[in-house]
Amino acid sequence: MIKSELIEILARHRPFFHLKDAERIVDAILEEMAEALMRGDRVELRGFGAFSVRYRLPKSGRNPKTNTAISVEEKWVPFFKAGREMQHRLNAASNLDAREIDPASED
Repeated sequence: MIKSELIEILARHRPFFHLKDAERIVDAILEEMAEALMRGDRVELRGFGAFSVRYRLPKSGRNPKTNTAISVEEKWVPFFKAGREMQHRLNAASNLDAREIDPASED
């Protein structure tokens, strides 16, 4: 799902929202989540999961194309951990065939 699909779904489920209103709501939510993560706060959506940031130390890496050593700088990266309810919902979908989810799993 992409952002525009989420906006369309929100507008469809709430007919009193105009499409522009739904877009403003989604933008406001995503902006506030990004601001919270930039402050170092954790964003938790009960039943869905939690977003946080993690610090990565500087390290040496390798350019796979040229096989030369490169230096990877320290950085903060976003991290998502699915909530227990979301994990249960995903695993309870036993009626889905694994090949429908990942065609590469067909052997």
